[in-house]
Amino acid sequence: MQASEDFQALRRAFRRFVFPMTVAFLVWYFTYVLLAAYATDFFATPVFGNVNVGILFGLGQFLSTALITIAYVRWTNRNLDAQAEKLGALVRLEEHR
Repeated sequence: MQASEDFQALRRAFRRFVFPMTVAFLVWYFTYVLLAAYATDFFATPVFGNVNVGILFGLGQFLSTALITIAYVRWTNRNLDAQAEKLGALVRLEEHR
């Protein structure tokens, strides 16, 4: 099954979404970590009340994780589920032979 063109196409489609999204998130995450470590004055800048830039960046980490998860689920439902179901049916068919 792994050598089949359908499976390889499914893997390529998966990687086209996951790898760029992972790189983008890691850049965002390490930017946050580096700024927190080396730009403490910037992170301490008040925005309103007791909320500063650092808190907003931290909340942004949670928000970006949720948005990436939502995007991945929607993208997978549209782009991978039908292909994966087709491959699953082929595997089940081969198991019953």
